[in-house]
Amino acid sequence: MTPVEQVLLIRHGQTDWNVDGRWQGALPIGLNDIGRAQAKALATYLSKYKIGSVYSSDLPRALDTAIAIGESFGLTPTTEVRLQEFNLGIFQGLKRDEIRERYPVEHTSFESDYWNYAVTQGESRRALQNRAYEAFQEIVAKAVGPDVAIVSHGGTIRMLLLRLFEGAPELNHFHVENTSLTILVREGKKWKLEGLATVPHL
Repeated sequence: MTPVEQVLLIRHGQTDWNVDGRWQGALPIGLNDIGRAQAKALATYLSKYKIGSVYSSDLPRALDTAIAIGESFGLTPTTEVRLQEFNLGIFQGLKRDEIRERYPVEHTSFESDYWNYAVTQGESRRALQNRAYEAFQEIVAKAVGPDVAIVSHGGTIRMLLLRLFEGAPELNHFHVENTSLTILVREGKKWKLEGLATVPHL
């Protein structure tokens, strides 16, 4: 089995809720037409890589993106529930202004206790980070390489990167675009951040 030397960390394609600014969280929202086109464009771009396996969140918007990539390599994505987006509980399906209006106390706590506040019926950022990191470690240990594609979500990717590259200045302000590509290269027992949330295929 070819070990993993490079990780292609990918956010799913666009959804209607992305456009509307609705917080999707762990809800099973699918891609829109633009999102499907983005996924195909990314799959074509990735043909130059040597992807030996594809892993994905089981939520439809991520899995459909992963399937498009897998088809280019004759691979079926392996689903991993721990790659799901931030479970935002009672905030899910709402826009930020609606959350502030309906749940002012909860929203204030959510903003002030960044790492440890767990949204009602949801989870904390720390819990999200822990599960994403555990999944990542298991995937890179067992996946077929030399390149592995991992399709996940904006919040999950952000939390994972903050764990892998704690204190890296480039992580202070960055946006994870739909179908953006973040490249991690193995250097011994560590990882090097080679590219951060780029969209060369769009």
